[in-house]
Amino acid sequence: MAEIERATGAAAVKIRVEPPGSVDGRKCLDAYFQELAMRFEMGFDPEQSISAREEELTPPSGYFAVARLDGQAVGCGALKVKDERTEDIKRMWTAEAARGLGIARGILEMLEAKARQLGITMLRLETNRALHEAQALYRKSGYQEVARFNDEPYAHYWFEKRL
Repeated sequence: MAEIERATGAAAVKIRVEPPGSVDGRKCLDAYFQELAMRFEMGFDPEQSISAREEELTPPSGYFAVARLDGQAVGCGALKVKDERTEDIKRMWTAEAARGLGIARGILEMLEAKARQLGITMLRLETNRALHEAQALYRKSGYQEVARFNDEPYAHYWFEKRL
């Protein structure tokens, strides 16, 4: 029965690109920042992190996705355009109550499809050692661990994927 409920929940998830400053976009980002502040050993201050400001996540500079389950915002993720061939994945988050439904994978796949549509050939991202779920998702999704490619103070792992 739990498997049926999980499959039904996953089918009810809707993901779409919208402004990061929308009500649900802000709600997701605020929850994301709060969770990182609790999970990271040294806390988290978005002002100290590599930027992913609203204007950097708005077309044509980037794309921000919000996932909804039964109309409630439960996840987000973004593309930040680096150059005509490379984009960074940023701000990947899923609400704790909605984890296990494939929401993060759905967001990641949607962002990858958008990158392909734009002619992007390389996606990059970094993550913190405390985010075991993110590390597992990226590895399962074909991202390869690579040498450090930026100065993100909260990162311990760097990944890339050729599209």
